[in-house]
Amino acid sequence: MITGPTFEEMLHPQTMDPAIRAQADAARVAAPLDPINLFNITWREIDNSVAHVVLPHELTGIDAEVVVLTGKVFPSGSHKVGAAYSVLLEKVLFGEVDPAKHTLVWPSTGNYGIGGAWVGGRMGCKSIVVLPEGMSRERFERIESYGASVIKTYGSESNVKEIYDKTHELKQNPDIRILNQFEVMGNYRFHYHVTGNTIVELLAELQGKGIGNGKAAAFVWAMGSGGTNAAADRLKQVYPDCKHVSLEPIQCPTLFNNGYGSHEIQGIGDKHVTWIHNVWNVDALMCIDDMSCVRGLQLLAEPVGRETLVKRYGVDAALVERLGECFGISGVCHILGAIKTAKYYGFGKGDVIVTAATDGFDRYPSEMDKLRAHEGALDEAAAVGRLEGIFHAQKTDWVQDGNRHNQERWHNLKYYTWVEQQGKTVHELDAQRDPAWWIAHQEHVAEIDARLRAVRGSGGA
Repeated sequence: MITGPTFEEMLHPQTMDPAIRAQADAARVAAPLDPINLFNITWREIDNSVAHVVLPHELTGIDAEVVVLTGKVFPSGSHKVGAAYSVLLEKVLFGEVDPAKHTLVWPSTGNYGIGGAWVGGRMGCKSIVVLPEGMSRERFERIESYGASVIKTYGSESNVKEIYDKTHELKQNPDIRILNQFEVMGNYRFHYHVTGNTIVELLAELQGKGIGNGKAAAFVWAMGSGGTNAAADRLKQVYPDCKHVSLEPIQCPTLFNNGYGSHEIQGIGDKHVTWIHNVWNVDALMCIDDMSCVRGLQLLAEPVGRETLVKRYGVDAALVERLGECFGISGVCHILGAIKTAKYYGFGKGDVIVTAATDGFDRYPSEMDKLRAHEGALDEAAAVGRLEGIFHAQKTDWVQDGNRHNQERWHNLKYYTWVEQQGKTVHELDAQRDPAWWIAHQEHVAEIDARLRAVRGSGGA
């Protein structure tokens, strides 16, 4: 049995065996496919600093601080690898997956599938990633480079039902195990315990540097699997006034008004409410325009855009260079959502809005090629238009309060996917109304860590 870190070691990698951590750090670049890299699944760098950026006010146009955790630091280049590892680890520890026998299926629209391909291979499993055919070319290349196979389904980001249909077909094979990120609570637990508590510790560290007031005014996240939204459940326990703001595309406003459609924000908005999304803790729902995110990424990623930020707006050149590397399309969506959140709630100097960049720019060059082919090359005038017409011009439209009526409606929408299509019972759905249901899943972290330590003690890992 090949395993990696406990939840506590992912949160606090300094508690690992120093020799293992040193080996993992050495392999990060020298041998990225070595299983020792499982111990690099953490938001913290080798010096124990949290991988993050504090966005310049010249970019956001607001007085509140926007703090962004950067997922590019994780193995495979996305924080989704943490969810994939946690899901598979739990299945192995509880005997639901036998790496010597079972083939894993990872339903995904991108980063979870990439993470699953990487994790599965490192833990000795065969993997199949089911992915819509319209996703970026770089996603498919990355999955195959990790030794997994790909099944392409119809459509793009918003065609999750087609993914489910294919997994139902594959599930007929008794040696197949479906690791559904939209359903399995290992995804939720990773972000509740690791991402949520990492943010708590980061905010205290930043306050010590004179950045922010040591509290989260809001956590902003666009639903994909709904896993990362679990960080808000932890933050609201620590900071009762923290707002949990969920985002989705204007072009596919499922929670906003039962809408549907396709969009260009790869990784979010899948025409259903995920099982692991605690909608009872959502304070507001906001919709973001998809092409604003694509064009906003062009500003950060292309040389003309970066030069404009430095020379015309006075942003530090080294910071601009870093921004160009650590954001993808959904990351820009999160920035725009954070700006909208600040304006909607009136957050200002000293307030901190927290979000994350799921992946980096390395997955989107082909998307920028498409944009240039359609709209032409970026010049300085267009770069100014991107900054002032997209980032600075965010409004408070497309906002829906998370009142009890809307929370009830969002919860009820789960019925159509999970009870009618995916085999859940009404009793299971109704159980999610009780906060104790979510707390029980949060507390399960300790049992899983104890099981993994027991396996290590017996020489099984």
